[in-house]
Amino acid sequence: MSKENFQLIGSPNRALLAATLGFFFGAMSISLFGPTAKALTDVMGLTPAEVGLLVAVPSLSGSLLRIPFGASVDVNGGRKSFNFLMLCSAIGLIGLSILFSTRFPENMAGLYPVILLLGCLAGCGIATFSVGVSQISYWFRKKDQGFALGVFGGLGTASAGVLAFCLPLLLKGIGFVNAYHVLTAVLIIGGILYAVISCNAPYFQLRNHGVSHEEAKEAAVEHGEELFPTGNIVESLKISAGIPQTWLLVLTYFTTFGGFMALTAWFPTYWTRAQGLEPITAGALTAIFSILAALMRVPGGKFADKVGGQKVCIGALVVVAISCALMNLNLPWFGTFLITIVIAVAFGFNNAAVMKLVPVYVAKSVGGASGWVGGLGAFGGFVFPIILAAVVTAYGNAGYGLGFLVFTLFAIANIVLNWLGMMRKAN
Repeated sequence: MSKENFQLIGSPNRALLAATLGFFFGAMSISLFGPTAKALTDVMGLTPAEVGLLVAVPSLSGSLLRIPFGASVDVNGGRKSFNFLMLCSAIGLIGLSILFSTRFPENMAGLYPVILLLGCLAGCGIATFSVGVSQISYWFRKKDQGFALGVFGGLGTASAGVLAFCLPLLLKGIGFVNAYHVLTAVLIIGGILYAVISCNAPYFQLRNHGVSHEEAKEAAVEHGEELFPTGNIVESLKISAGIPQTWLLVLTYFTTFGGFMALTAWFPTYWTRAQGLEPITAGALTAIFSILAALMRVPGGKFADKVGGQKVCIGALVVVAISCALMNLNLPWFGTFLITIVIAVAFGFNNAAVMKLVPVYVAKSVGGASGWVGGLGAFGGFVFPIILAAVVTAYGNAGYGLGFLVFTLFAIANIVLNWLGMMRKAN
């Protein structure tokens, strides 16, 4: 088929709307167990280590699946991958709803591994992030990508904070089981919205209808597309893995986006156990942190467009290092909460800056790089809660503050590496 016989559909703004809506609903699973961990602990007798693994497990699939699915965008344009991940997430939530409907609260003994498995499946929606990043990067011109990716990441990840606030209210209002029924229905609606609105970038639309590579590329350029895939999934991952900047971005994103996911899942436990607050209050404070960190990606992306992503990264990481160290101070809960606000702002700015740098540093393989950065970076959302729980197990109540030093150490390491990278670039 020639390009003249095919009518392109969609626009950059439509693609941004679809990806943001889809990821908004998919990312809710970051808070899948955080607000309900106390209730599950009460009926199952979970240890701090088991709680840490429970709240982190959706981030396991939600992070590692970003690698192959982010790279798959270079082959299929992303729409098929996004829909598949949302379907898997829906299956996981349906499974949890059925399990809790039939077994909660009296017959939960021995079900911890099953809950972990279903939580891992539900976390597939979180992996839509790398698919959405690649889709948006293909649709938008390079000069506008920072802002577009900031909107996508900011508004999309805000859902984790929304759920952290709403789930405790649902638990109190309609009960544990019905709360998960509502969550399942909401995710299914989100998946349908994405499927209806979404469309691949012009190049992929043309290729999917049999237009040759050269003709498709020529027509896509006429429609404003500036980035094009280099090969298949494996090749895309190989190309991006061979570029050193990919791994710098992975480590930086591991610290702050992984940190964002981890603390969104961990803070309900922190506020109730370390500070003695009620679950609804803990949910509200977690929501403020999570939503603020998410929304700060929007001005963070715009700022990175103006001054450069690397400078924004270094500045934000300095703030992270200092503020996380201050979490060890013996302050009233409101003083500690103010520090978490500072952490949220720094996380948001750094996360936006990192994603701005992906198409800049790894233009040859945006999909592959998005997979590595989004996948291994978000893996911090699985690793950090387990570390935080281990510190609490070792040091008792004091461990809730000491655990934040992990973020300080990671931030310092990233500052040094980013600074060296900046000096190398200048030379």
